[in-house]
Amino acid sequence: MENIINTIVGYIWSDALVYLALGVGIYFTIMTRAVQIRYFKEMIRLLFDKQSSSAGISSFQAFCMALSGRIGVGNIAGVATAIAAGGPGAVFWMIFMGVLGGASAFIESTLAQVYKHKVGDQYRGGSPFYIERGLKLKPFAIIVAIVTCLSYGVLVPGVQANTIADSFNTAFNIPPVVTGIILVVLLGIIIFGGVKRIANFAGKVVPVMAIGYILMMVIVLAFNAQNIPAMFALIFKSAFGMDAVFGGMVGTAISWGVRRAVFSNVAGAGEATFSSAAAEVSHPAKQGLVQSFSIYIDTVLVCTATALMILSTGMYNVVTPEGVTLVDNMPGIEAGTAFTQAAVSTVFNQYGSGFVAIAIFLFAFTCLVAYYYIAETTLVYLDNKLRYPILKHVLKLVFLIVCFTGSVQSIGMMWALGDIGFGSMCYLNFIAILLLSKVALKVLKDYDEQMKLGINPVFDPRKAGVDNADFWIEYSNEHGHKKIALIIVH
Repeated sequence: MENIINTIVGYIWSDALVYLALGVGIYFTIMTRAVQIRYFKEMIRLLFDKQSSSAGISSFQAFCMALSGRIGVGNIAGVATAIAAGGPGAVFWMIFMGVLGGASAFIESTLAQVYKHKVGDQYRGGSPFYIERGLKLKPFAIIVAIVTCLSYGVLVPGVQANTIADSFNTAFNIPPVVTGIILVVLLGIIIFGGVKRIANFAGKVVPVMAIGYILMMVIVLAFNAQNIPAMFALIFKSAFGMDAVFGGMVGTAISWGVRRAVFSNVAGAGEATFSSAAAEVSHPAKQGLVQSFSIYIDTVLVCTATALMILSTGMYNVVTPEGVTLVDNMPGIEAGTAFTQAAVSTVFNQYGSGFVAIAIFLFAFTCLVAYYYIAETTLVYLDNKLRYPILKHVLKLVFLIVCFTGSVQSIGMMWALGDIGFGSMCYLNFIAILLLSKVALKVLKDYDEQMKLGINPVFDPRKAGVDNADFWIEYSNEHGHKKIALIIVH
């Protein structure tokens, strides 16, 4: 069974997906005139927009919900495996892909806002919603919803749960079964509380965990300051084949850097579209910019923090695809969280392993909460009339069982299942946002024009030439007069 699953992973995560992710990122960066760079200051300003309602959450809460899904074990274990398989050069390509991914994140999150609508008393939206309403391809939308629900409800959660259990077993000698039980109880409290509780939880925990991890990196780097210049030189040389040891790994470095960037920040895979649609904003591009900024936090900051700690302390191994060992600083240690724990332990001694275990718990736990929200939203799409309310309870039960099972299963199997889930969603959503790129670019053009006038952008789909954005027609009718008054004053 495991061999079959690994074969499927090999097909899904082939070079085709690597080149597709790179190509999509480059295409959207060009077409948006590098929106993720030219609106950088605006991203930060929008991040603290407190606009919300009984149906929607604030931009910051949506940002934290998306970030809680982006920041997970990929930022700690995933980065370590990228270095082990692709060498230090993989770090450069991981960051490069992260910057490109900012444009993809803008496009998909903007589309999620454009085609969102109210289901019950909450805003709902995401990739299946914009595929049906934007592309008018309901069968495609149903396929995406099913794949996404299965991925986040069944295939992917085991990676996070397993890594939590493994790190706690290593650091505190807590049996995986015990960790699994505790994890299920805590998750149950959160996910049975609804979207608002999920959003409030993410808004409080995510900033704390991200800041704490960055501070840990700063301390570790301060103790290894003398190694930093050589470390950056090694990363750059390895990325372009100029290093004597890693010169022959350029292709592998690019492949692993892109893979782990995509796995970590999932830009373009559709993950953040569900929380993005729940945000209360006056223009879809605003949430697109906020989610674009989340890629910087995930990949450029958190992933880079992990990579710099590992490389500056020398706590890593590198093995080529052919099985040739190029670096063996940690004999017999498998690539993953152990690299990061060893790096932190060089400064914090016996407390390092425990600190990383706690960081992993916070990262992975918030990730699991975000996963459930996404799975539930796709279920709501599939049952849009809410005819079968029991389905939500079944999903909750299945999700908790998967998390417990993942805690006690082998890590190899869990990563393989997670790769299948993420890879499948990437192919489907990349195709969808490419087909809908004209809509997103129209929205961006409308936003650009209003920003040049110096007013607070309010979206009117009729003016922008966007069809089927029913929510925004009603919104612009209610708020458009305020925009006109501002234009007159201006």
